[in-house]
Amino acid sequence: MGKIMGYTISEKILAKRAKKDSVKAGEVVVCDVDFAMVTDTRASNTIKMMSKLDKDALKFTQNTALVLDHYSPPPNLEAAEIHQKMRNFSEQANTHLYDIGDGICHQVLPEGGHLTSGDLIVGTDTHSVTYGAFNAFGTGIEGSDVATVMASGKLWFRVPESVQIHLNGELQPGVWAKDITLYLLGKYKAEGLNYKAIEYIGSAVSKMDIDDRMTLCNHAAELGAKAAILEADQKTIDWLSAHGAKTPAPVYADHDAIYAFKDQLNVSTLAPQVARKHNVDDVVGTDQIDRQAIQFALIGTCTNGRLDDIRQAAHILKGKKLAKGVRMIVTPASRQIYLAALREGLIEILTSAGASFEAAGCGTCVGITNHLVPGNQETVISSANRNFKGRLSNDEADIWLGSAATVAASALTGFITDPRTVAGGSWRNA
Repeated sequence: MGKIMGYTISEKILAKRAKKDSVKAGEVVVCDVDFAMVTDTRASNTIKMMSKLDKDALKFTQNTALVLDHYSPPPNLEAAEIHQKMRNFSEQANTHLYDIGDGICHQVLPEGGHLTSGDLIVGTDTHSVTYGAFNAFGTGIEGSDVATVMASGKLWFRVPESVQIHLNGELQPGVWAKDITLYLLGKYKAEGLNYKAIEYIGSAVSKMDIDDRMTLCNHAAELGAKAAILEADQKTIDWLSAHGAKTPAPVYADHDAIYAFKDQLNVSTLAPQVARKHNVDDVVGTDQIDRQAIQFALIGTCTNGRLDDIRQAAHILKGKKLAKGVRMIVTPASRQIYLAALREGLIEILTSAGASFEAAGCGTCVGITNHLVPGNQETVISSANRNFKGRLSNDEADIWLGSAATVAASALTGFITDPRTVAGGSWRNA
């Protein structure tokens, strides 16, 4: 009997990890996991469960990383004690450990060579979909599920339906992957693609650098995606090789794969986008905002704290000063990114402009470490992934979202600004 249908990337990865010839959307399968990650926000219960097992049940911990990124640096004694438990458990169980300042889980796992194309990766954070930038199936799970993986190396999955989004054309100067994903949030709305696996393909994806590809997949969490996956190309393979990953096993969809639906977007016509206060899916073009004043600017997080984001800001702010009354915090996604920005002179440019850098981590974005708390009725422009009311520890402040370029341009002028309208905003043609 011949083949009766084609398969998506997600179906192929899950079938291989389930040791089956094929799987289909809706099917429940038990899969071998390639790598697992737990952050400090979920580590307590995971360690408590694991501590009840004997050492023979800890074999998979060598394929697990503990990441101290959300409470980084610890803002109180409780957080510090969680970190102590993580360090002790890591030494006992022989896991990988990323300590405070090393960076955000979604950045340090690829940088550390822990994943490659074709892998199945799980982590205790919804933005684990980021690993799809490397043609891996990455997804977020609960802390109790991570304990199961650490004990057995296996976990059950319901195979998601897949959606194919074809990104045609080429992003124009001043427009980035962040703008694509904000546009899609405006179209499909938050959780609008709940439990779907999104496959992004097309010329616009091929032309993106790895940093932008990670942003594209990372932000799919706000769409509700179970996974977001790109095809592997030479850029993918070269990046993985440069970071010590095992040999990639790229996975491609069949031409007759079955999708829930397909969509297309010509990104050549796309303008910079912003999500208005409190709602990640209330999205308009930056050029439609009429001088909305800001007091705070944030560049960083797992969505837009990478080297290209810091470069965007430095291009715009080089030799200039932040607008009067504006404060700006930059949080690199990892220590490696901080050092790369240091070597390129980007930190000096932004610090001279009036920005402040903090240690790599998630704490500012989530509002746990209280490094950026806006005042009442103040407005923040942020490159982060979420802007719901109270996100930065103040219910009386407003948070808008945009690309790092939009954040930098806004910090320069003092109001939400299209980065294409300020000097330095045409870097791709420079």
